This record gives sequence, structure tokens and C-alpha cells, in this order.
Amino acid sequence: MNQNRRRFLVAAGVTLAATAVPFSARSADTMKIGIIGSGNVGSALGTTWVKAGHEVMFSSRHIEYDQSLAADLGAGARAGTPRQAAAFGDVLLIAVPYGALPDVGKDLAGLIEGKLIIDACNPFPNRDGEIADWALEKGAGLASAELLPGAHIVRAFNAIGAARMGSAYQEPGRIGMPIAGDDDEAVAVASRLIREIGYEPVLIGGLEMGKYLMPRTALGGERSAEEIRQIATDIQNEAKR
Repeated sequence: MNQNRRRFLVAAGVTLAATAVPFSARSADTMKIGIIGSGNVGSALGTTWVKAGHEVMFSSRHIEYDQSLAADLGAGARAGTPRQAAAFGDVLLIAVPYGALPDVGKDLAGLIEGKLIIDACNPFPNRDGEIADWALEKGAGLASAELLPGAHIVRAFNAIGAARMGSAYQEPGRIGMPIAGDDDEAVAVASRLIREIGYEPVLIGGLEMGKYLMPRTALGGERSAEEIRQIATDIQNEAKR
């Protein structure tokens, strides 16, 4: 068993809490999280995970911004290159334009093997071009898995806007977070991290369901966990007809 897989399985063994961790408390099980793409989504989520007690490395094409962000957050935050962040993190959040994802997969090959990747990327043809057309036809979850081979993909943070991602902890559990993934351990760890920053994770199915985790789909926008479960059930029932 390689080192990445061993560390991943140890992290996955953490028992999930029934409610969100108090935001002011440091986690008893601190994790290392690498952020690949520290734009609106990456910076909001990374900041909240730092405040929840995790160690986070921010990375993007603008290391000066990442260094400034890390300095403002203090202990628990640092900045580096995408390769450094990929090597650092037991868990990676990738939040880049979908058009950049093929290069990310190539640049980080070997570093992402066996790691959990939270895929927050959405394909938009008017921005990302032909790769987005391909991803939409294949399904964004399955497409991301193909572009990031060897990683354990959980698709999350795709169907809601970034503006309030850093404040969900103020009303823990009120907003559901639809997620899709094929690996049980990956889903468990991602669910823990999602719950710790205030969202209630809702597994809607495997990566083939990741195509519904997009803006302007039935699951787009902020909804309660119960509403998400009902919509996901309706989608699955419709697909069986």
C-alpha cells in the first residue's frame, strides 16, 4: 500500500459527527488540505477550513496573492505552487476553470495518486471551449475522473455560488451540499470537511450523477438537505422510466 493511500485511509477512519464542529474549536483530527486554485471558491473554503483548525496551503497562478492570504490567516495557512500544494495535502480541493483541468491533471500526475480530490470545477463552453462540450456530454464527474487519473474524486461545491461559502458555518446544517462520488472512504472524508464548515452533505450517487451538480440544473442553488434528497430521488426515478 503506498503512503498516500495509507494516509487517506487513516483520515477516512474518522467518525463523522452528527452536527457541525463548533467553528471556534480546533479539530481533534487536523488534516492537511491543498487548494489548487485560490479564486473566489478556493479562498473562501480554504479560509474556513483554516479557521476550523485544519492546515491549508493555497496555490494559484498568483503566488503573491496566496502569500498575502496566508499571512492574513496566520497559523495553519501557507502558500505554495500547485505542485507543492498537491504534495502537501492529504486532501486537495481543485477549483479552477474547467479549461485548465487537463493541464492540472498532467502537471500534478504522480502527486494525486490515491488522494481525495474535491472537484469544484464546472465546465462552461463559452469560457472553457471544446473541453467543456466534451465534459458536458460525458458528465462532469466522469470527465473530471478521466482528467485526474488515480485520484479519488468527490464532486462538491459546484451547484451553489461562492459568495456565501465562507459563512455557512453561521447556520450549521441549514444548507445542504449535494455531492457525488464512487469511493466510500473519499465520500466519508469529504462529508466530514463539508459538515465542519456548516453544510449538510447529501450524497446523490456516484460520479455519473456529477453532471447534475451544476448551476442551472434541478440541483442548482441553495436548498435544504431534505429538498436535495427529494430532487435526487426524482432524477433517479425519471432516469429509470
